[in-house]
Amino acid sequence: MAARSLGRGVLRLLGGVRGVGSQGPAVPRPWGSAPAPAAWSGSYQERRAQAVREPAAFWGPLARDGLVWDTPYHTVYDCDFRSGRIGWFLGGQLNVSVNCLDQHVWKSPESVALIWERDEPGTEVRITYRELLETTCRLANTLKRHGVCRGDRVAIYMPASPLSVAAMLACARIGAVHSVVFAGFSAVSLTGRINDAKCKVVITVNQALRGGRVLELKRIVDEAVKHCPSVQHVMVAHRTDRKVYMGDLDIPLEQAMAKEEPVCAPESMGSEDILFLLYTSGSTGKPKGLVHTQAGYLLYAALTHRLVFDYRPGDIFGCVADIGWITGHSYVVYGPLCNGATSVLFESTPVYPDPGRYWETVQRLKITQFYGAPTAVRLLLKYGDSWVKQHDRSSLRTLGSVGEPINQEAWEWLYNVVGDRRCTVVDTWWQTETGGICISPRPSEEGAEIIPAMAMRPFFGIVPVLMDEQGNVVEGGDVSGALCLSQAWPGMARTIFGDHQRFLDAYFKAYPGYYFTGDGAYRTPEGYYQITGRMDDVINISGHRVGTAEIEDALADHPEVPETAVIGYPHDIKGEAAFAFIVLKEDAVDADAVMNELRSAVATKIAKYAVPDHILVVKRLPKTRSGKVMRRLLRKIITDKAQDLGDTTTLEDPSVVTEILSAYHKYKDKQAAGP
Repeated sequence: MAARSLGRGVLRLLGGVRGVGSQGPAVPRPWGSAPAPAAWSGSYQERRAQAVREPAAFWGPLARDGLVWDTPYHTVYDCDFRSGRIGWFLGGQLNVSVNCLDQHVWKSPESVALIWERDEPGTEVRITYRELLETTCRLANTLKRHGVCRGDRVAIYMPASPLSVAAMLACARIGAVHSVVFAGFSAVSLTGRINDAKCKVVITVNQALRGGRVLELKRIVDEAVKHCPSVQHVMVAHRTDRKVYMGDLDIPLEQAMAKEEPVCAPESMGSEDILFLLYTSGSTGKPKGLVHTQAGYLLYAALTHRLVFDYRPGDIFGCVADIGWITGHSYVVYGPLCNGATSVLFESTPVYPDPGRYWETVQRLKITQFYGAPTAVRLLLKYGDSWVKQHDRSSLRTLGSVGEPINQEAWEWLYNVVGDRRCTVVDTWWQTETGGICISPRPSEEGAEIIPAMAMRPFFGIVPVLMDEQGNVVEGGDVSGALCLSQAWPGMARTIFGDHQRFLDAYFKAYPGYYFTGDGAYRTPEGYYQITGRMDDVINISGHRVGTAEIEDALADHPEVPETAVIGYPHDIKGEAAFAFIVLKEDAVDADAVMNELRSAVATKIAKYAVPDHILVVKRLPKTRSGKVMRRLLRKIITDKAQDLGDTTTLEDPSVVTEILSAYHKYKDKQAAGP
């Protein structure tokens, strides 16, 4: 059946072959079963102090003993935040796919690498390390046959599946650079990302299944590549039996892979060669292609996976994030597979076919660590406890949240109801830019306290600093400020693809000598950290970061909308949502029709999740004399803080505030009255 072709279907193409891609030399045991390296002696506090004081002495042995190298590195790190120079394990050569596949096949080929939890519950597919390696090699050979070389970029626009993981690892095997684009993005968004990276090949599927719905991914790719001159081939796998149009660029992927050998020699890559690009929203409106490299990223993903989640051999690690986000890269694919773990690929939604889906999956697969978004937790707790309690969750040991700060109510529900007050709950803070978890309650000293809804403790080598508005370091406890990091770590992004100056301006210009996260934070008297939210013009909607400028650009393209301003505001389920203020041309006749067109435009140009929850028509926007929109005033209005607007003396016409307030109150009254 074609529906199985992303799982056993592709693997059956292997026939009776039992060889492995590249056994190579004897390799050390993976993190999950490796003895602690020399640097791992001493208490938690001693290790943490060493990581700050002697980064080379801390990270060097971990990299040496924890990764499989072709050529040893000669320099542990060479980093300078003032100039934006970041380099780790210089001179070293390795292949990431060998670290994630071959080393485990060499020791235990039939251990399970992936459990593909497909959209329909109870139809999971298990993929062994041997099978995943053979599939990866066939796909790598297919890419090579169609002209993909070391350094070329490959776009992957696929749902979570074994083949999408193999596509990532196939790129890593031959030294190509993958750019995974979330399969919920529109054709316009996909076009922009393909063109920015100048991708040579796109890998996709005919259709995707999610929550019982069919998504026409091939159709979206067809629309996108019309405007992508760099694309030479589109490789199309089949998730369903539905036949789709196949044009001159299109290659049936399963058929092409069936002709290839299940063996592919791995390319030896420099530690600082590019592993992948991942696009994230910026405040300028143009997404940023963040560059992650080989050795440092892999080491950091593997180490954080092992220590934050208390990973042990034999565990079933369940991260339900999509592979299109950094969480999927680090904690579905690279971290767990480097550690030789069994990783769950979740294709469905939290409420399909019912709100017990997560917990039924935990029971059936015996998941030990569950890692998901606060948005999903907030959604599920509204359905009540019975959907949780009807399923056996005794296999769970660690519960994690990711993507945004978790609120107290959601944390308590996760701990008390889902975890039966016996599971460790880790509220993790990190970013696409950081590559892996930076602040989390674990690791810590044995039995150390965990404060609800707080990320708390910096990971080894992470040195947070709070800054005031004047750029001065804020010392002591019970203080707040802009969250910066003062010391480089191996997993961090190295640059923005094709625009290093933008990388410097975005992360190192605001506070010279420090990496600026864009988030604010509070430090408790005990020295723990609580993230307070974004400080720039980026909204975190259900864990998806989107720049307000991106939404404004999509709205402003409408011929009837000369001006617009988009504001993020707190949302009970999503964490944050978008509120759009628009000015219509005087001759605009049908405001409702325009607003429907605007919603459609945002969904088409960005994604459905970016569509503003509210659109308010106003006569004008609050501007300073220099023409800058004072968005903080709009934020105060929609969060019911209009009585404390602060300094408005720079407004060109202060009466605009009363005007907008009046329009906002009429809008609220109309909403309260209902249809």
